[in-house]
Amino acid sequence: MTDSDGRLPESTRPGRSVLTVADEASTIAFYRDVIGLDVLAREPAVLGADGTPLLEVRHDADARPRPREAAGLFHNAFVLPDRAALGDALARIRDRGALSGASDHGVSEALYCRDPEGNGVELYRDRPREEWPRDDDGIRIGSWPLNVEALAADADGEASDRVPAGTRLGHVHLEVTAIDRAREFYAETLGFSVVDSSPSALFLAAGDYHHHLGLNAWNGRSAPAESGARGLAWFELVVPDGAVEGVRRRLDAAGAATSTRGDGFEVVDPDGIRLRIVAESEAGDPGKP
Repeated sequence: MTDSDGRLPESTRPGRSVLTVADEASTIAFYRDVIGLDVLAREPAVLGADGTPLLEVRHDADARPRPREAAGLFHNAFVLPDRAALGDALARIRDRGALSGASDHGVSEALYCRDPEGNGVELYRDRPREEWPRDDDGIRIGSWPLNVEALAADADGEASDRVPAGTRLGHVHLEVTAIDRAREFYAETLGFSVVDSSPSALFLAAGDYHHHLGLNAWNGRSAPAESGARGLAWFELVVPDGAVEGVRRRLDAAGAATSTRGDGFEVVDPDGIRLRIVAESEAGDPGKP
């Protein structure tokens, strides 16, 4: 079931994101040593925090690089439970020379880097909800320089090499070819709510979060995602137990082709990006296919 107004249930959240990579060893080392995730399983490699799977790395030595014009991943964004943990992450990233950006979004503070295969990564911490910028239309997501020295001063200072319990995949941000078409699929058909938007970007959420999904057309992507190329293979949305079939019926009624995958299903968006819908009780198995 979806909510009575056709929206996704408010407890919907991202589960795991799955990457196809050519250099498995370097990719795993990056997410373990720089990002700070634990290796939970091998073949395929699954990384996460406190036993919860957040990222899967699938090796394909023959996979070609994602074409420059193809839609796909902008970044996977891992949300940390507090500012001290983000300060520890800053130390790890700086120590390895990987920091590519840092922003204050009003709703959050964020660090940016890229993995060895060029996939974008964000690490962030949410500000308290009462501090989120709002206007008459709701939450406003901005972008201002982040004071990284002040953040560094708030680190725990114990050279933590792992993210703490409570870390999760906070949102997935995609590059699409057309914002209007993506909005029709993700908001009007799948059932996310629009939180903030501009002509070239869209931020969507279930419930009252600032965003579980970001979409942008900033880099002029003009072709669908290429199946089997390096980069995002698929990402997961976790819905409450009992809600999977209701979400699937909604998509089927709108003409979106769905296919069964384990105890959930897969659907392909208008840009060829694959997402899987699974029930909460099925989302925590590191060895799940």
